[in-house]
Amino acid sequence: MFMKRLRNQKGAALLEAAITMPILLLISVGIFEFGRAYQTWQVLTNASREGARIAVLEGVTDADVRARVNQYLTIGGLATQPDSNILVARDVPLTGASTASTVGINYPFQFIVLNPVVRLVAPTDTKTGAPITMQASTLMRNE
Repeated sequence: MFMKRLRNQKGAALLEAAITMPILLLISVGIFEFGRAYQTWQVLTNASREGARIAVLEGVTDADVRARVNQYLTIGGLATQPDSNILVARDVPLTGASTASTVGINYPFQFIVLNPVVRLVAPTDTKTGAPITMQASTLMRNE
């Protein structure tokens, strides 16, 4: 009688594996994808900080700031961005008599595997293959 029960449960292990394996793969791929997204966001934040750091200096043009931001993006392994995606604002009034400079970056990020799943959660565009726009900005007081 014991052998008869074992024979009936052989298909149960296969069924359990068939149910759990896609879930484990989805979790693993999600960890890699969101880790890559976080790393991209960190590079963007540091690039905007680096651009703001030189934007507060005298004699530095907006083109110099954009070139420095693109240089940092390239070092970080990201694609360089056109001038329209790098926003530079100078002499932004702060409280008191001081002013500041702001550098912002809009970066199109695309998930490799989880793009359809992310589109269900964050439908920012009607096109299913459109990238998500990541943004980073830094405000630094002028000296």
